[in-house]
Amino acid sequence: MTDALLLSFVFLIAGVLSVPIASRLGLGSVLGYLLAGIIISPLLNLLNVNIESIQHIAELGVVLMLFLVGLELKPKKLWALRSKLIGLGGGQVAFTALFLMMLGMLLDQSWRISLAIGLVLALSSTAIVIQTLTEKGLMKSDGGQSSFSVLLAQDIIVIPMLAFIPLLATPELLEALSHNAIPTDHQTTAHFLTSLNAWQTVLLNITAIATVILGGHFLATPIFRFIAMAQLRELFTATALMFVIGTTLLMSFVGLSPALGTFLAGVVLANSPYRHQLESDIAPFKGLLLGLFFMTVGAGINFHLLFSHFFSILGLTIVLILIKGLTLLLLGKLFNIRGSNNWLFALGLAQAGEFGFVLLSFTVANGVIPQPIADRLLLVVALSMLLTPVLFIIYDRVVAPRYAEDKTVGKDEDMPDENQIIIAGSGRMGSTIDRILRLANYHSTVIDFSVERLEALEKFGVKHYFGDATRPDLLHAAGIDDASLLIIAIDDPEQVTKLVKYTIAHYPKLHVIARAFDNHHVYDLWSYGCRDIIRENFDSSLRMGRSAFEALGLSREKAEEMIKVFNEHDSVAMEAVADAHQIGVPFHENKAFIARVRKYLEQQDPQLKAQMEEIKTKSSCETP
Repeated sequence: MTDALLLSFVFLIAGVLSVPIASRLGLGSVLGYLLAGIIISPLLNLLNVNIESIQHIAELGVVLMLFLVGLELKPKKLWALRSKLIGLGGGQVAFTALFLMMLGMLLDQSWRISLAIGLVLALSSTAIVIQTLTEKGLMKSDGGQSSFSVLLAQDIIVIPMLAFIPLLATPELLEALSHNAIPTDHQTTAHFLTSLNAWQTVLLNITAIATVILGGHFLATPIFRFIAMAQLRELFTATALMFVIGTTLLMSFVGLSPALGTFLAGVVLANSPYRHQLESDIAPFKGLLLGLFFMTVGAGINFHLLFSHFFSILGLTIVLILIKGLTLLLLGKLFNIRGSNNWLFALGLAQAGEFGFVLLSFTVANGVIPQPIADRLLLVVALSMLLTPVLFIIYDRVVAPRYAEDKTVGKDEDMPDENQIIIAGSGRMGSTIDRILRLANYHSTVIDFSVERLEALEKFGVKHYFGDATRPDLLHAAGIDDASLLIIAIDDPEQVTKLVKYTIAHYPKLHVIARAFDNHHVYDLWSYGCRDIIRENFDSSLRMGRSAFEALGLSREKAEEMIKVFNEHDSVAMEAVADAHQIGVPFHENKAFIARVRKYLEQQDPQLKAQMEEIKTKSSCETP
């Protein structure tokens, strides 16, 4: 117990101290985690800590990251990125693998080993690149979107890659593995895999993948719906983790990468109404475990092997970055990525990726790459990832200033269409607003915490998402950072107030339209900074007042004009007395507010009465 607490404290304090310093220096959080791992490496060795065992746990961070990447793979986004996804992404993997294979063969490696090395090193780091681009605000640029497209393509290409790599196994390595293998729990569980030939392994992999896809499609949504009805958020979080870990176990059992299975599970759930809630529940665990993963990468660097073969490993790392960078630069020009965007694209993806650690272990376990070569390649992968923040610094300080007039960087047009409107609450008010917007061809993200309401709306073909809209993490997952309008239509005044307070404080440029339940609530929301407030029954009262005028014999035109005058007067009156309101103090106990209202009414009501009488008595031909 004490050892576990001490180890947890060491990792936490290393991350807490290193990451903010690295971020302040412009190095990014990923390099901060890597450096933290390097710094605590001697202490971990002194404590006889098994880094590999911790890394197995930390790899769940990569698994969760791929699950979240899968959740983002909606058909609309894939279609918008189709040319870059297929041509640019597929071309990058193919040409990089080919060039690295040729280099491997020049270094006297067999074509099988060289091809496997090329495939492993062709992948880039999704975690480092996406996080760095997001931190630097470059995701909307053409270079950022091209990088994102290639990373998505790589995540997809991993699927056939994992099935193809075992076919490159050599009999000599397989025989050596069978003699030298040390029994483990995993081997005991999946010992039957060793009796399968390559094609049977492929068939088993396809079956497992189909199980994940079909199970996610037909079982996941009903299960999440059942859990959501309990209205216990922690139970929903536990179910989400259970789903991810269960998929991980299935993939591990059949010898596939767990990240592959959870990635596919995420894709299956990309159109689920529970997508945003899943993302917000999983994201904190992903962030912590991914940070732990990067620290274990830094702590796991074999410095003895690195220093004994320093120049060869450094040389291979530089050659890898040059080959990938030049390949990306040429492909970028071919796909019309111009100026600094092309350099951002090439420098950002020039490293090897975190999948390299998984794939190298996979190749060794399947008798494709010998262990000594894999050990050196692990250092190449880690060193290239360690140098990635340096490549971004080169972009920031050397490349970007030379293209200071490049207007393509950060253009919103480069980004595929996203939902710029968020509606919180899909009850009688929110669903009507959503329908009005959709009929005018405005697309919104609607969030509600009622499963029954969501099911009813889905029967009419309306797409909504499950979740508590007052949660900051869920709002972030729904895209509030890029939204231009938030409509708060929740049928709970306390929840409305909570959401208004948060969004006004953290997103001052966001236009917020809030639902108010009475005048007291209006003044509360006004005090928190909201300036577009709709009283839920006020418009109905105005319409009923207009109908009353018509029933009393006034023309429709006069009735509408009189209601318009009253509405304008009421809006001015509300603003005039708002500063006398005190949050939490009822109207009848607020003497200053009562005095202000009475004084205003005494001054303004006679004018309003005169206006109403003038409209009522003028002839119909004078009515506008």
